[in-house]
Amino acid sequence: MILRLLDRLRDIKRRKSWNPTLAAGRHGEDLAHRYLQRQGYVVVARNYRLASGDAEADIVAWERDVLAIVEVKSRTSGDYGPPERAIGPEKRTHMTRVAREFAARSSTPWEQVRFDTVTVLLTDPPQIALYRGS
Repeated sequence: MILRLLDRLRDIKRRKSWNPTLAAGRHGEDLAHRYLQRQGYVVVARNYRLASGDAEADIVAWERDVLAIVEVKSRTSGDYGPPERAIGPEKRTHMTRVAREFAARSSTPWEQVRFDTVTVLLTDPPQIALYRGS
């Protein structure tokens, strides 16, 4: 309950000074982070970027012995289709590059790496869905 309140206050503060799209996206990532924790994931990084800065993963987490590279897609409504449709080939390529680097740094065999997607519709209450191996 307290964490939800803190998330909400952080979101209100962001909306005052950030671009509305960026603020909504970050709020969605906060909600996805908490959701994944409730699902048993151990989040080890958020907004993990390659040193070159040209590829990023929203969340990197462990689910038991599987390294999950998680893309979070947030929308304020479903008017323009489901959020998961916004993940194109270029984003998948970036996620693969991040996964390869993180797996190498953590000595994780490639067979233990999985790509997940969390979609968040910022309705009241938010609608969150997890797609493992997407």
